[in-house]
Amino acid sequence: MAQVTEAEILDRLKSVVEPDSGKDIVTLGMISGLVVKDGNVGFSIEVAPEKGPASEPLRQTAEKAIHELPGVVSATVVLTAHRPQGQSAPPPQAPPQPQQQQQAKPLAPGVQHIVAVASGKGGVGKSTTAVNLAMGLAAGGRTVGLLDADIYGPSQPRMMGISGKPSSADGKVLEPMENYGVKVMSMGFLVDEETPMIWRGPMVMSALQQMLRDVNWGDLDVMIVDMPPGTGDAQLTMAQQVPLAGAVIVSTPQDIALLDARKGLNMFRKVDVPVLGFIENMSYFLCPSCGHQADIFGHGGAREEAERLGIEFLGEIPLHLDIRETSDGGQPIVTSRPDSDHAAAYRAIADRIWEKLSAAEGTEARKAPKFVIQ
Repeated sequence: MAQVTEAEILDRLKSVVEPDSGKDIVTLGMISGLVVKDGNVGFSIEVAPEKGPASEPLRQTAEKAIHELPGVVSATVVLTAHRPQGQSAPPPQAPPQPQQQQQAKPLAPGVQHIVAVASGKGGVGKSTTAVNLAMGLAAGGRTVGLLDADIYGPSQPRMMGISGKPSSADGKVLEPMENYGVKVMSMGFLVDEETPMIWRGPMVMSALQQMLRDVNWGDLDVMIVDMPPGTGDAQLTMAQQVPLAGAVIVSTPQDIALLDARKGLNMFRKVDVPVLGFIENMSYFLCPSCGHQADIFGHGGAREEAERLGIEFLGEIPLHLDIRETSDGGQPIVTSRPDSDHAAAYRAIADRIWEKLSAAEGTEARKAPKFVIQ
């Protein structure tokens, strides 16, 4: 199949007309951030903030036009609101009415539980924890999906040992990649591993929504979401717009990591997402030669913080070479070394998370929260 080019894409987009001006979106200079990689196309359409909601048909028309091009595997088209410098913000719009909300395509409708694995800061082993929790849930006989929501630093393709690009039968819905019986979707499948993601907030939010809405996840017992570190756009998008069944906070024992973990906890609480518990990662180092335990980052800090905040402490995972090597090698330790103590620790935490999700099944499903400004 011939590879589609930027010139072909821009030529096709000249057929998409902005209704107010009567001119095409290329001539108007509305296209930005065009990326073409192995048939995967992504770009944003710049619109005025006040025209954002009304421009959704324009976005859909552009996306459909690109999907019809030979050689296009997938198309990610997002709206980006741009306000000239010095221009004041328009008055806030009334929230959408229930009928409008119901018209939107549901996000991952076949997924029973969506669980976010989050951390307040980077470098605490959140992605390693997320992939092994997914493996632990699958080892318990559940159907599992893994969404890599870390747009700026996707790592799950490498950790899951998956390469290649997702396919699409109709040019609209992507088939998730799969390994070890777990379905996976990541921006890392769509862009080169070394390509920096220089995206604005609205583009990040739209990409996350599309990885939930426009991927054939099928019926899953649980989806683990590997969240990006911090409390920025991606985290708020997931917390506000996705019916999360709960969140798991990963931290190392030292005070500075716990301080940032506390911020993540408070963010989820503010948007009414249940926090299922704390996990202390890199809890201690056990010397493989002499068996001496060294508390490199301290020990027990996450347990103490969980008790202080009234949150369940789910367990501790040591700092160990086997965990790092299996993760880097695309063979998560729960799958590659199931009889190890480390695998058992991950499975125990995964089983406890499933117990808590199952216990909450009788309660009303969580919906995206509504915000009232007083």
